[in-house]
Amino acid sequence: MSLPRYKVTMLVLCLGIAGTFVGCSSNPSKKEVADLGPQSSEQAYFDSAEKALNKGQYNEAAKNLQAIDTYFPTGTHAQKAQLDLIYVKFQQKDYPGVVTAADRFIRLNPDHPNVAYAYYARGVANMEQNYDGIVRYTSLKQSHRDVNYLKLAYQNFVDLIRRFPSSQYSVDAAQRMKYIGQELAEHEMTAARFNIERQAWVAAIERGQWVVEHYPDTPQIPEALATVAYGYTQLGNQQSAQQYINILKLNYPNLVKANGTVDLAAARKQGSWWNKATLGIFGRSSESNVNHAQQASDEHSEKRSWTNRLSFGMLDKPEQEQTAAPAAVASEPVVATPAPTSEEKPKRSWTNRLSFGLLDKPESN
Repeated sequence: MSLPRYKVTMLVLCLGIAGTFVGCSSNPSKKEVADLGPQSSEQAYFDSAEKALNKGQYNEAAKNLQAIDTYFPTGTHAQKAQLDLIYVKFQQKDYPGVVTAADRFIRLNPDHPNVAYAYYARGVANMEQNYDGIVRYTSLKQSHRDVNYLKLAYQNFVDLIRRFPSSQYSVDAAQRMKYIGQELAEHEMTAARFNIERQAWVAAIERGQWVVEHYPDTPQIPEALATVAYGYTQLGNQQSAQQYINILKLNYPNLVKANGTVDLAAARKQGSWWNKATLGIFGRSSESNVNHAQQASDEHSEKRSWTNRLSFGMLDKPEQEQTAAPAAVASEPVVATPAPTSEEKPKRSWTNRLSFGLLDKPESN
């Protein structure tokens, strides 16, 4: 049975149009450029990279350093180029690239005099990966989010200190580990609070015990001890609960009520209903019943205005801000660059803050 002529015509037209689209997709608009090999000598590439680094032209520096690594992997400047490439990728905020380049350098040059720099840069890069644009420009707590990169950074710094305890980077790595430990402890306590709310006592106890065992020097210890004691009390295990209550009596007596039970609200520094309704902006809980470490931290922290709270930290920032963001790595592979002090930072207007630094830039001193 033959098709009608108009159906044959439509079929031919559809096949023709389909063939046209297939033909267009098989011919890319951009032609692939074949690699013609090195266009300059190793020394010329290296000189160009050094000149670009001095001018802060990191894209140009990366291109020349990558050429050395590709065409001259065993050359005179190969190892120096690999170290410089780690720094350049950090300046480009290519933190996954920093980790990859650092891992490669450690694998290829385990006995290099500056291999400690690669360990340090890898840890800082993993630390930076845990902070995206939202966290950087607001007052959101990183401990309430995914902390996998912080765990990687912590292990990176552990490896650095274990292998190179006398390295110039080990002191800063230890400080970063202390900060990361507080973040990880707070992350565990956030989960413990959630488990308390849904009456998952065993899960809450496990979270609190993990903090006590693995983060003993963090400000979260009082709440962790109180959580474990409270969880055992709810389970009816009075013997275990009393052991932790006795520890609280010795170290944090204000967290134990007159009747001998745990004051979990005081340990958690719970805010009022007004504090919860405003998402923590107003009506903060009193500063009583806190441990000495928390009191010292509160004394050094700056008071924030209501404008700063409503704008989630974008407007009306305190002059001496306690930031925990890691500083950039060194311009030279063996020298660490200190973070700028608050006195060196010019004050920014609200227009500059709202435009993320694009408008009304402050004059540099």
